[in-house]
Amino acid sequence: MDPKSDILLQTTGCTWLSPISTFLGVPLDQVNFIMCQMFGLAAASWFRLYLSPQRVGPAVRHAVASFLGSMFIIFSFGWYSLHVFMMSFICYVILHRASVHTVHWYSMIVAMGYLTACQVSRVIIFNYGVLATDFSGPLMMMVQKITTLAFQLHDGKCHKQEELTEEQRRLAVVTPPSLLEYLSYTLNFMSILVGPCSNYRDYTEFIEGHHVHSKLKHNIQQNGYHTHADPSPVRAVCQKLMVCLGCLFWFFTITRRFPISLNVEPGFVNEASFLSRLAYAFISIQASRPKFYFAWTIADAVHNAAGYGISGLDQKGRVSWDLISNIHIWKIETATSFKMFIDNWNIQTGVWLKSVCYDRVPYFRTPLTFMLSALWHGVYPGYYFTFLTGIPITLTARAARRNFRHYFLHSRSVKLVYDVITWAVTQLTICYAVLPFLVLAVEPTVIYYRSMYFYVHIISILGMLIPASRPRRPDLYAQHFNNNVKGE
Repeated sequence: MDPKSDILLQTTGCTWLSPISTFLGVPLDQVNFIMCQMFGLAAASWFRLYLSPQRVGPAVRHAVASFLGSMFIIFSFGWYSLHVFMMSFICYVILHRASVHTVHWYSMIVAMGYLTACQVSRVIIFNYGVLATDFSGPLMMMVQKITTLAFQLHDGKCHKQEELTEEQRRLAVVTPPSLLEYLSYTLNFMSILVGPCSNYRDYTEFIEGHHVHSKLKHNIQQNGYHTHADPSPVRAVCQKLMVCLGCLFWFFTITRRFPISLNVEPGFVNEASFLSRLAYAFISIQASRPKFYFAWTIADAVHNAAGYGISGLDQKGRVSWDLISNIHIWKIETATSFKMFIDNWNIQTGVWLKSVCYDRVPYFRTPLTFMLSALWHGVYPGYYFTFLTGIPITLTARAARRNFRHYFLHSRSVKLVYDVITWAVTQLTICYAVLPFLVLAVEPTVIYYRSMYFYVHIISILGMLIPASRPRRPDLYAQHFNNNVKGE
């Protein structure tokens, strides 16, 4: 195949960087993403220093943020970027024309419907596993922003203060945004490619210059914290860039040596022992995580470089820049429960699921939230295998924790043994559950689960039959999302 044709199959975005892609052996869409984020990092610093609220008005900041974001999306996806703009404008019309009593549901149906239609087209046009030309990523973030804003507008216009939770009251939107404000929120260069989604009021406070005072006013009142200038994000940005460099090093030295596809290759499945297959699944999936760590961490760094992301003060009295962080890597790698893992993975998506689904539906909250998460991710069967498998795992993990954990807390040494065992069980369970998410299709998923003798499915379904010996506690999603909202 001609190299130029191969490049066009990889992406419909800009091909200027194809020599770098060829040299590194990295798909062009990934090279474009990294270059956009690096340029975004420089643009964010310029935005903070030269377009600060003290220098220019909110309109200029809104306009520049949305213009740069539009350029990023066009550079990365070419004509496919039209889908992002179309969804944005259609949902803006709904936001202003629909009744405030139904605007949140119309926005959800239209945004999710448009996203699903695009994802179906990708399944039909492209083969399984071809994730280049994946314009659905920005659309997924657009859905989060549009529906978050619509639900918060509904809260602000249709509910009394006492009917809302404390967090809903803080985030409620009373006045629909102007077109410029809306485009800045949905298309801004900091989050257009990979997110994360932030709340509309937090974003507008950042643009208008109230972000620092809003997040530190409690500390100002209680602890006497004060500053004559906005806190510098340099330390936080540098720390996150070091993490990104570590992830890149891991990718080029480790990830490529342990391809996920080997888990479902017939030769490996038929010849390797069960323990060998189990060990390789663990190693290969551990090796695949840094690409997600890199994408979310560099996006967080871009926000911080622009001066956005303060959540308050940490335990040492320093400004904490994790308001919209999407991962806590150490907590993920040392998770000793299924809950602890999902608490710290794709955090802002968890917050979104809580605010638009879990808190809104009266029945079957956990299954419906899992299903919305699966639909939002796409229509590849692997997503549904993963999230449907997660339901019995969640219920079993909760029952086991209630019934047995308290027996291991009486001494430090016993607790250590318990933690080591639960860490191993959690990591192996996560590997089993997420592998379909990575291989996408039905056939390799079935091959893998057969090679594992469906052991997690069997154990988790049997575990659901264990009666709870302790009082029922709030659902996993309630604890998970409440912890994230509190910044725990």
